[in-house]
Amino acid sequence: LLTLERSINTVLPPDLKARGDQYVKDEFRRHKAVGSDEAQRFLQEWERVYATVLLQQANENRQNSTGKACFGIFLPEEKLNDFRDEQIGQLQELMQEATKPNW
Repeated sequence: LLTLERSINTVLPPDLKARGDQYVKDEFRRHKAVGSDEAQRFLQEWERVYATVLLQQANENRQNSTGKACFGIFLPEEKLNDFRDEQIGQLQELMQEATKPNW
């Protein structure tokens, strides 16, 4: 997991890296009391899907330097229905933070 995270950090634009680092710190603070089973499921899902997609998108953005970098995936409604209200709120916060102009 750390190798994957380091790979992502090397290809992200500096402003996205800083936002991502801060978001991860905040997430760890919010979830200090989470059980080990839930933490393990989260890390497996993150590594299997999201980190892999992010790394792929970062590499594509690096190769296509003609425009602004684009990151993210479409979440279908059936996937959103699997989230708890708290998670939906976190997604909204993340979207707002990610779509702010530059820091």
